Amino acid sequence: MKPRGLLGYELERDAKLDGVTAHGGLPVVAEAYRAFGVGRSVAQHLQVKQRRRGFDEATLVESFVELLAAGGECLDDFAVLAQDHGLVRLLEHPWPSPEAARKFLYAFHDEHVVAHPPDQLAWIPPETPPLEGLAAVNRDLVATFARHAAAGETATLELDATLIESHKREALPHYEGGRGYQPQVVVWSEARVIVADQFRDGNVAAEMQALPLVRQGFAALPDSVRQRFFRADAACYQHGVLDWLRDEARADGPPGPIGFAISADMSRELRRAIERLPSNAWRYFPREPADEYRQWAEVEFVPSDGTTRKGAAPDRYLAIRILPRQGDLFADGEAVKHFAVVTNLDWDGARILDWQRQKAGSVEAVHDALKNDLGAGVLPCGRFGANAAWFRLNVLTHNLLQALQQIALPPTLRDARLKRLRFALFDLPGRIVQHARRTLLRLGASAAWFPALTDARLRLATLPA
Repeated sequence: MKPRGLLGYELERDAKLDGVTAHGGLPVVAEAYRAFGVGRSVAQHLQVKQRRRGFDEATLVESFVELLAAGGECLDDFAVLAQDHGLVRLLEHPWPSPEAARKFLYAFHDEHVVAHPPDQLAWIPPETPPLEGLAAVNRDLVATFARHAAAGETATLELDATLIESHKREALPHYEGGRGYQPQVVVWSEARVIVADQFRDGNVAAEMQALPLVRQGFAALPDSVRQRFFRADAACYQHGVLDWLRDEARADGPPGPIGFAISADMSRELRRAIERLPSNAWRYFPREPADEYRQWAEVEFVPSDGTTRKGAAPDRYLAIRILPRQGDLFADGEAVKHFAVVTNLDWDGARILDWQRQKAGSVEAVHDALKNDLGAGVLPCGRFGANAAWFRLNVLTHNLLQALQQIALPPTLRDARLKRLRFALFDLPGRIVQHARRTLLRLGASAAWFPALTDARLRLATLPA
């Protein structure tokens, strides 16, 4: 007797299911990859294969993007997708084996490049040529997306780091006490795409060499952008970043003003300046949390730590004071908390502070998507360059899916999380049928998102080159 489960049905193997797929909507990701010219960009910028046998770089990158979009988190998941023979027929190429995928990632690693100098505990190694090529592919995708999506003339960039916990032997300690890595991303808030990224060891402080990544972010913006802004936490409160943002004639970046609002380090002298403010200097925010009072004030303050260049106009410092209601104390025993933001904007102070805090709902949402919706939270190996490539492939996948959502999918799916896209669109069961020299994918008549899928494919097929 065949074993039965609680529901009473029986399981049997069937070798004739080559014409069935569990991922009937996933090929639209491959169509987006091709419609946005990512394969052409890979062929132009990325050369890692020593032999011409097997998959070319464009097909390998496409396979990684499809794996991550499907929910894969490790290289062994390529073998799982390979069992969906119907999907292979739709994609028109087989999946690389886990071993082939691993060798591809290893090509991004160079032991001589990443080796720590003996006199430096924290070290950001230069990128290998393959990693630089993958970054160029992402810049091309951002430019293509901006052109087709009419992304507008305003770009607000946000730089932020995130921790990726790892128990691999090569992972280094981070500031929360564990071990792992601390990559940084620069997000174009209005377009919701990542314009620059940098993979880092866990012991590399977020403020270390922040300026090069800021410059990369602004360099990746398309020419259509006319207004530029920047907001960040205290990791960017440093002489080099602030001077570069203030300099409208910057030689290594776009000319013109860049409005910024950056959290300031609470130095002893800044704290004293805030505590000396009279009570009538403090104003309430228009909207307050239910459990605390939040106030803000202008602070006349010129730091003596070199963050203001000699002869430059002083920046504005805005202070925030937070008090618990009913005279309670905070959990750490404090009766009041102070924060500060430095800015060159002439807006109303409350507006600036509210605008600066919005990065928490923007760049941090991107971190969450990379690590939880995609596969960036699970690194494939102990080789730094391979992990950096894996992270950047997640960045590329995130941007491609954003382009797909904003350009080809209906408005009801443009803000959907990737988990929603998988459930509603990518994981549709279908049957593949050959008829009159045509390949047909037949979905169930009750597939609610059938019109969305057909419309998306048409939009992608008719995009101008």
